[in-house]
Amino acid sequence: SSDTFLVLLLAPFIGSFLGLLIVRLPEARPVVFARSICEQCGHRLGIRYLVPLLSYAVAFGRCRHCSRSIGLLPISVELAALGIAVWALLVVHDTDIWQTCLYGWLLLTLAWIDIRVMILPDVLTLSLLLAGLITTAIDSPDVFTEHALAAAIGYSSLAVLAWLYRQLRHRDGLGLGDAKLLGAIAAWSGLTPLPATVFLAASIGLAFAGIAAVMGRRMTLSTALPFGPCLALAAWVLRLHGGVLTDWFIG
Repeated sequence: SSDTFLVLLLAPFIGSFLGLLIVRLPEARPVVFARSICEQCGHRLGIRYLVPLLSYAVAFGRCRHCSRSIGLLPISVELAALGIAVWALLVVHDTDIWQTCLYGWLLLTLAWIDIRVMILPDVLTLSLLLAGLITTAIDSPDVFTEHALAAAIGYSSLAVLAWLYRQLRHRDGLGLGDAKLLGAIAAWSGLTPLPATVFLAASIGLAFAGIAAVMGRRMTLSTALPFGPCLALAAWVLRLHGGVLTDWFIG
């Protein structure tokens, strides 16, 4: 269909923009109205150097001006955004493809930023929350109240857990960014998938910690690990395959 073609065509361009968000947003640098530059030498990039995937391949991943490597992040995010679109197209109906991809792309951006700098920017979690509530209000107004309540419960549950951990251990274990992300996820999913989301995210986190330990990283109870990517991956999997997984989780 036309939506399928358009999603696949635009996904790498959206990924290119997400790459800018990932790099510039945590540094409070302008994104929308700023010119694209080489992060190594600051040289402004012309349009012919900004074609996703192709420009990187033609230039062999190097700046045409200073010849230094521009790193793997730009093309990695572009490929990830395309991968999200392909995954979504394999699962959801055409009518849901744009909102599902929007959900996935926002989760991708939040997860990537959390991995890089251990921050979940409020502007993105709030955008994810509002997008979920607006989508619900338009598509399923009869369950809007449930989704709004789920967002409040999702946020409150992790916020209270973070407070209790801080009182008991006298240091932070969970950030409020994680609580805000779970609230935003719940705005999309509603109440029923919330327990499965937290359970799956915790399982993913334990798996990542185990892999890190096997690879030689020293892991202790005080080792800081980003939980945002675990929540994002769990939310995405449940969004696309939640029928099977949620039914298994609740019995």
